[in-house]
Amino acid sequence: MKWGAFSGISPPSLTPRFEGVCSTVVVPYGRPSVSIAVKRVYEPAAKSDGYRVLVDRIWPRGLKKEDAALDIWARELAPSTALREWFGHDPARWECFRHRYASELDARKTFWRPLVVQAERHRVTLLYGAKDEEHNQAVALKMYLDSWIKANGCVSA
Repeated sequence: MKWGAFSGISPPSLTPRFEGVCSTVVVPYGRPSVSIAVKRVYEPAAKSDGYRVLVDRIWPRGLKKEDAALDIWARELAPSTALREWFGHDPARWECFRHRYASELDARKTFWRPLVVQAERHRVTLLYGAKDEEHNQAVALKMYLDSWIKANGCVSA
């Protein structure tokens, strides 16, 4: 099969691969691939999770810290309390939440850029405690990081 601009088909190495809510963003032009996944913190840890980062501002209910198997609890990457309370995990507010959260993340580059560097070397799994697997801050953060990487390339490249 021929790949190219006129075929209407992108080569597989340049298109994101989705595995549930997990995906690998492959950055073109010989730059390293970046792997960022999303997972509920209540699910058992796996070696394939790589570097595990909890992105909730509040500790998840009923979970012992020793059972979370975290590498880091990045409270600084969580949405502000006001934004989190306004959103309330209401799917009708999802798009607006994502944009407001992205504005907050724009001002917190010093906190999320190390995750991009880490993801260039090993898989990074963003952990969250919410019941909604599609509308939560970890999914929004992953979308933000994937978009930033696609537009800017890798940090260390």
